[in-house]
Amino acid sequence: MTALIASGTILAIILATDLGRRRLTNMRMLRSVAAVLVIIALFVHSFPTDGNAPSFQLIGVGTGVICGLIAGALLPARKDTSGEIYTIGGIGYALVWIVLSSARVLFAYGAEHWFSEELVRFSIDYRLSGPDVYANAFVFMSLAMVLTRTAVLLTRRSRLNSAAAEKTPENTGEFSHP
Repeated sequence: MTALIASGTILAIILATDLGRRRLTNMRMLRSVAAVLVIIALFVHSFPTDGNAPSFQLIGVGTGVICGLIAGALLPARKDTSGEIYTIGGIGYALVWIVLSSARVLFAYGAEHWFSEELVRFSIDYRLSGPDVYANAFVFMSLAMVLTRTAVLLTRRSRLNSAAAEKTPENTGEFSHP
């Protein structure tokens, strides 16, 4: 249930703020980061450090960074004639988020109903200390994905603003006539 609530909340916020043509504002980016931070506060109750738990949680972070880069690549940013920067989130972008959110929920369900014995054996073999390791890895993956997507958007916005600044008459040596 935790995975369903966390994944569903993040998915709903991301899709609501990113699908279609949307202005790229600080508030928009902050909203998705804040949502993940709230999810962390609600669902991360401990930070297991025994055995390979820290490494496993870092795998979640690394996976989130990779997925965030993929999502960011599928969310192009443009500057319109008024100077506003906007993004266009399409079906590919939505599918990345939907597939990953569904995979998290499916894993959580499977861990309880389909492969719980195998997961216990895996945890023992690889010295992973309890279910918090898995929950944290998925929550940290979500955070890393959102933060990486946000970093990609900030970089794009900066580049678009820099390119526009380079094209102004003051920077090109051109003079405007009254």
